[in-house]
Amino acid sequence: MSMCDQQLLELAAKAAGIRPVLCYEAARNCLRIGSRDSYRLWRPLQDDSDALKLLVDLNFEVERNGGGERFYVGPFGEAKWMEDADDHWFEGADEHEVRSKALRTAIVRAAAEIGQAMQECK
Repeated sequence: MSMCDQQLLELAAKAAGIRPVLCYEAARNCLRIGSRDSYRLWRPLQDDSDALKLLVDLNFEVERNGGGERFYVGPFGEAKWMEDADDHWFEGADEHEVRSKALRTAIVRAAAEIGQAMQECK
C-alpha cells in the first residue's frame, strides 16, 4: 500500500472513528479535527501522544524484530510488518528519533489499512 501522508492520515482517522475531519494541512502534515470554532491538530506521524492514542483506540499490538529495525503492528494477534526504521534514516539522525518515527509511521499505516478496508466495504 503506497499512499501519501494525507491519504494515510484520512484513512487512519476513519479507522479510529475520528470526526469530523475539517481538512488536511499540508504545511504541518496534519488533520484539523473538531469544529471550525474549536478544532485541534491531529499529527500521529509526528506526535508520539497522537500515535499512542491511535494504537490504544484500535487495540493494536506492537512487536519488534530482534535487531529492532522492523516493527510489527496491527490488531491483537494479527500484527504484521508495517515499517522499516531504515526507511527514515538521515545523516546525523538521533537513533531514538529514527525508531520513534518508524513506529509512528507503522501505527498510522496499520490504521490506514483498516480505514481502507472500511471504505471498500461500502
